Amino acid sequence: MQKTVLFLLFQLCAWTLAAQVNTDRVLAVGRNALYFEDYVLSIQYFNQVIRAKPWLAEPYFYRAVAKLNLDDFQGAEDDCALCLERNSFLSQAYYARGIARQSQGKYDAAIGDYQRGLELRPGDRSMLANRAIAYLQKKDYADAENAFGELIAAYPKLSLGYLTRGTMYLEKGDTALALNDYNKAIETDPYYAPCYGNRAIVFYQTNRLEEALADLNEAIRLNTREGGYYINRGLVRYQLNDLRGAMADYDQVISMDSRNLIARFNRGLLRFQVGDNNRAIEDFDVVIEMEPDNYMAYYNRALLNFEVGDYRGAVGDLDAVLNHYPEFLPGYYNRAEAKRKLNDGVGADRDYWTAIELEERKRKGLPATASAGQSPASASTRPAADEPADEEKTRERSDRDIDKFNRLVVYDREEEQKQQYQSEIRGRVQDRNVRIDLEPSFVLSYYEKNLPLGESVRYDKMIEAFNARMTVSWKILITNASQEAALTEEQIAAHFESINEYSARIEREPGNADYYFGRAMDFMLVQDFAEALHNFDKAIETDPSYTLAYFNRAVVRYKQIDYERSQSAYSEPNAISIHIGDGNKALASSPTGFPAREPREDRRLDENEFIIRDYDMVIRLHPGFVYSYYNRGNIHCAQRDYRAAILDYNEAILRNPEFAEAYFNRGLARLSSGDTNRGIADLSKAGELGIMNAYSIIKRMTAN
Repeated sequence: MQKTVLFLLFQLCAWTLAAQVNTDRVLAVGRNALYFEDYVLSIQYFNQVIRAKPWLAEPYFYRAVAKLNLDDFQGAEDDCALCLERNSFLSQAYYARGIARQSQGKYDAAIGDYQRGLELRPGDRSMLANRAIAYLQKKDYADAENAFGELIAAYPKLSLGYLTRGTMYLEKGDTALALNDYNKAIETDPYYAPCYGNRAIVFYQTNRLEEALADLNEAIRLNTREGGYYINRGLVRYQLNDLRGAMADYDQVISMDSRNLIARFNRGLLRFQVGDNNRAIEDFDVVIEMEPDNYMAYYNRALLNFEVGDYRGAVGDLDAVLNHYPEFLPGYYNRAEAKRKLNDGVGADRDYWTAIELEERKRKGLPATASAGQSPASASTRPAADEPADEEKTRERSDRDIDKFNRLVVYDREEEQKQQYQSEIRGRVQDRNVRIDLEPSFVLSYYEKNLPLGESVRYDKMIEAFNARMTVSWKILITNASQEAALTEEQIAAHFESINEYSARIEREPGNADYYFGRAMDFMLVQDFAEALHNFDKAIETDPSYTLAYFNRAVVRYKQIDYERSQSAYSEPNAISIHIGDGNKALASSPTGFPAREPREDRRLDENEFIIRDYDMVIRLHPGFVYSYYNRGNIHCAQRDYRAAILDYNEAILRNPEFAEAYFNRGLARLSSGDTNRGIADLSKAGELGIMNAYSIIKRMTAN
């Protein structure tokens, strides 16, 4: 790894010097990489600027933001300090350092940073919210309440203020005030799933199970991919004796995350309870693989192994339990029974009399007592469905009391709150100024993130034919921009080396369009869009029929527009908006359903025309390439030309009737043009094909 990093730095230095790239340009390319979530790559660019001009404040700030996204909180804190040494008036640097410190538990220091940031930018919503959460995390409830009051007074329509203050009241044990704030959060934003998810916790804790179930149903309707809602609903359904419903919820969580320990353990218990012993054993096998020290899972598996006649397996699991809990009385009774089944009478008697002795010591109140008071019969009985519906049926995940072996697992309250606060304070630190609700366009790349379960690899004959020619160094694939994978250090180094190799080839053979295309792909992947466009231009100039060059040139041009749009509203430090997470989400950010126009819009309209011309050329050269219609439709949507966009999505769907993204975007375009019924029908089809947030939008559009 060290050799790779050194090689990468050498390549970056060599390329920078050879091309005589100034630091402003390198900083801009680094910001591109940061914006498109290529954090490792962005750090390498910022390092170059810092080495060349260590007196500049901005590169330290941007590098800190990249480190925050990589969970390097101490490194981010240090970089913010270096930034502020050079320019003590960058409020965003105080905010970023506050996040870094808050993430490390340095709450007083974080609060100090937010206070200083608020002096420079009074009323900043994100800093007000983070300051309030920091007070809450340090258990300073009085100051937290005052801070939340200040936030809510400044932003009365922000559901997050009520939501987080409600969490504070719940943490203090005041369920009435917590419920009042959660009600207010829902009134403020009835389409934000956490409002319902949090209120369900209050209802559950006050034994209002039917209301908790209704809220969790609503939370799941609004966010179908949040596993925690299913786990909590499974618990509520279990308390309501709906074992089938609880099992279905745990099935759903495991289908989304096969290694979810809570869902696996709880489903194992439910399967045990209904007599599905072999499949219950499978669940506990996975739990033990993930947590080799989960002795409750060993004990439950031991009981199941006994039930199915695997007495040796039962003895092995009970050995593990009793080695860790040598005073667990039911373990000895059950191991005695298993050994007797194996005709080990001596061992069975020894365990039996050990249990009798432990029980007697407990009765007399002597030390070294057994931790349980259960009989062998009760220890081997499945959890009863008619037990009281209270906390005695659950345990927190970190609770290792072996007596609670047959209780459903719930999230640790402190850990759950920590994760919730962490999500809220960090958000997406380099968040884009404009959130586009359209499914993003497609791009030609060499890399793709791991595909979600059930999503197929994209296929196109033209791309397959191109790959068969072995024109470039890696196999090209077509992927949705949301699935573009950030490069590793090794991949970054490989692409800078590839740039050098293509440059040498072009010197020898300047008329080869493939070399320009290959170098353009490399520049695109290292986020240097200016050089990527120059090389795509050269490929097209050399070969005017180079279809893939037209396609990716259009993609890169739009990436530039997207990035510039995110910068236009900010002058400090001219780049990145930092705020607290998603907060309130409406269907769109303008009445038409797409972002409102901003400064420099006329210039972007001209650039959009160039992009459309490139897609026109792709369609002229290869009319079967479905992604060109889809991408062009997205550009028409950005121009608010919904009629043209719908026609393009029609063409894409005609060529691929399973094109989920095209249905989704056509649905939004139809909604924006007033065709509600057909828009909802398209969203329904998109949801059927796997785009889950389509259902959330349908819910919003059909709510009374």
